[in-house]
Amino acid sequence: MKKLLYLAILLLSAFYNAHAQSEKEIYLFAYFKGNGEDGLHLAYSTDAYKWTALKNDQSFLTPMVSKDKLMRDPCIIRGADGLFHMVWTVSWKDRGIGYASSKDLIHWSEQQFLPVMIKEGGARNTWAPEITYDNRTKTYMIYWATTIKDKFNETASTEESGYNHRIYYVTTKDFKTYSETKLLYDPGFNVIDATIIKEGSGFVMFLKDETREPAQKNIKMAYAGQLIGPYSKAGSAITGNYWAEGPTTLKKDHTWMVFFDKYRDHQYGAIQSVDLKNWTDVSEKISLPKGLRHGTIVTIKAKELKELLNQ
Repeated sequence: MKKLLYLAILLLSAFYNAHAQSEKEIYLFAYFKGNGEDGLHLAYSTDAYKWTALKNDQSFLTPMVSKDKLMRDPCIIRGADGLFHMVWTVSWKDRGIGYASSKDLIHWSEQQFLPVMIKEGGARNTWAPEITYDNRTKTYMIYWATTIKDKFNETASTEESGYNHRIYYVTTKDFKTYSETKLLYDPGFNVIDATIIKEGSGFVMFLKDETREPAQKNIKMAYAGQLIGPYSKAGSAITGNYWAEGPTTLKKDHTWMVFFDKYRDHQYGAIQSVDLKNWTDVSEKISLPKGLRHGTIVTIKAKELKELLNQ
């Protein structure tokens, strides 16, 4: 009887351990390498610190849209419809972005070019698009950085080709029809690389202060009650004495982590916080695939990782 009871306990323990393992969060980093010519790269992690490239760090999707056919700054989210939706930078100078969707991150829909800034004749670029979903309105917001010639002259500079960005957006409920393009955020300085998360009853924007004179080149935060804003004045820098860009976030247990490219140092950095106010640098604790550039992180399931590992 004791042996049977012991065996039953072992079986139950094995079952619960297997179930816990299957439910364990797995983080997927979507990124690009080089100039984005070869397309989408993916890496995974179970602890958010050590990241392993999938498919021997070969591309999962070759870029096909725009004359330049690049796939820089990929942003993937899992939609309310269960699909993975991705947007990316297609070119350094085009007036639109790329879009595709997938059920499994392996087989993708036909790539589309979304001409989000086509009506702005003075638009010089559309960089680092991202998607955030608003559960209250059942709406997706796609947002990116653009410089429009002769706009916001009060922060214009001749440095870095005279780029002087602000954040713009469109909304959609189905990725078939889109709203008109509108200005999302003018913080009073040159701003790029916005990424927005839901926290509590509102939204938090991480952004790069792109000011060149005097140089900022750091990550800051702004807040809003609604996804479409208005967003608050940007706070103080949350990154250190280095140039940082391309922030992306994840929440592990009760701790927020923000990853970013220390692009002048050719390495990645990370900071973490439990309250989004006090930040600790954990750059020395992370390990990422060599050559990883600006991307985003999404959570996937164990069975989805298994399929990716088979590629």
